Amino acid sequence: MNRLLTAAQMRALERDAIKWGGLSGLELMERAGRGVVEAVFGRWPDLACAPHRAAVLCGPGNNGGDGYVVARLLRERGWEVCLWQYGDPARLPPDARASHDRWLAAGGEPRALERFVSDQLRPDLVVDALFGTGLSRRLDALTAEVLGRVGIMRARVPDPARVVAVDMPSGYCADSGRRLFDRADDGADSVSCPLERRTGADLTVTFEFLRRGHRLDEGAIASGRVEVRPLGLRTDLGEALRRCPTPVAGEVAPALRALGKRTSAHKYDHGHALVLSGGPGRTGAARLAARAALRIGAGLVTLGVPPAAQQEVACQITALMLRRVEGGAALRALLEDRRFNALCLGPGLGTGPAQAEVLAEALRAGRPTVLDADALSLLAGRAEPFAALHEDCVLTPHGGEFRRLFPDLHERLHERPGKGPAFSRMDAACAAAERAGCTVLLKGPDTVIAAPGHAPLVHCAQGGRAAPWLATAGAGDVLAGLIAGLMARGFAPFEAAGTGAWLHAECARRFGPGLIAEDLPEALPGVLRALGA
Repeated sequence: MNRLLTAAQMRALERDAIKWGGLSGLELMERAGRGVVEAVFGRWPDLACAPHRAAVLCGPGNNGGDGYVVARLLRERGWEVCLWQYGDPARLPPDARASHDRWLAAGGEPRALERFVSDQLRPDLVVDALFGTGLSRRLDALTAEVLGRVGIMRARVPDPARVVAVDMPSGYCADSGRRLFDRADDGADSVSCPLERRTGADLTVTFEFLRRGHRLDEGAIASGRVEVRPLGLRTDLGEALRRCPTPVAGEVAPALRALGKRTSAHKYDHGHALVLSGGPGRTGAARLAARAALRIGAGLVTLGVPPAAQQEVACQITALMLRRVEGGAALRALLEDRRFNALCLGPGLGTGPAQAEVLAEALRAGRPTVLDADALSLLAGRAEPFAALHEDCVLTPHGGEFRRLFPDLHERLHERPGKGPAFSRMDAACAAAERAGCTVLLKGPDTVIAAPGHAPLVHCAQGGRAAPWLATAGAGDVLAGLIAGLMARGFAPFEAAGTGAWLHAECARRFGPGLIAEDLPEALPGVLRALGA
């Protein structure tokens, strides 16, 4: 399973490889530089056909050392290479200094980074080797101005420069994906920080494993296409990996193998999900959730409906079942049937006293339960929001709901980070899950799923797995239904949340433009068929 590492974990892995694996730091740097060049030519074959012009930006650490290797290798292929170095080369770390000296010995002439902004070079390729994963402070005015200039080159019409970042686009925290600089549209001083909106890279080349910042927050967008190149490390020696493995939910979904149905099974063998609806005019969201639960393979799905909305719902459903539920007492009576083994509350539920009673009764039943939308608002309105929750609950907040439930964590996520590693969405989701004592799925293009005792999952629907069509009313209700249906089928809450998030985006990608929420459950059979489920 793929992992997302922190910058510190990757540094520890490299130290272990040097100490126990028989590799030198300089050899790792050479391999990294070759990996970047190979990735560039693989991504843009036209650049491999003939020499071109490159601008290489080298920082004051080992990331800059990788840049010196890239510059030398391109020059050996006949490229015109201009290299700008940041800071005094005499203060480079030993391996980076050796790479700098090799660049000089090959006939290279470094220039001071201060000259980059005024230079009129029109490069075909810009290599960002300024900071990579080592950035732990906000950018200063010089580097901010340099990156603004790179943004202009990248947006140039015609013939935009291609930008490749080594390890991580400079200015983005490798652990959180958050920006450690101000954009021009942030209200920053345009003289001291003249950054264009278009920052980041077209291609980011990293090594051995992805970093968290490649899949979180704005770093997931700024990284562009990310390629992972091997360095030949003995990863079995890495104590950093044994301590904190972090799967990437958006790229693997091992639980999907369990989605097929046994030929000898009865419908009740696949569970019975109960989705609770709101009153008249508010039933659509619950119907979407129920339809998704049925499509994902729950044996039966029942809509629990207030009497006043019963006729409205009855006119809209066929395969779904319907039961009258008015208030907490009615739900308690219904749940005497133990075959109801998963609940979904929130989509279109309402937030009045009757709905608060229903929520209390649902939590008292102690069964696997998805709490979404209005159910989260009801929780946030309680004096002790998490007191009645149990480990089989799944909370599915979007940003606004997360703010109401966890105001202090939301504030930390949105305060301007002064240094790295910055507080991340993964950190926030993990803290929320510990506080709530259950699974928390924090929605977004980088959806994070966390639960006590589990390594968090990150489902990144950006880059190659972008699904912008999910920004439509009702899409979240479908996700809640998918998770409830999976739990009805016996999936553990954390597993159901991760699998549901993966399938949710996959359905949107399969359908494409024009998607509305009703299309998501109907796209699911094709997705499952393609998976061989």
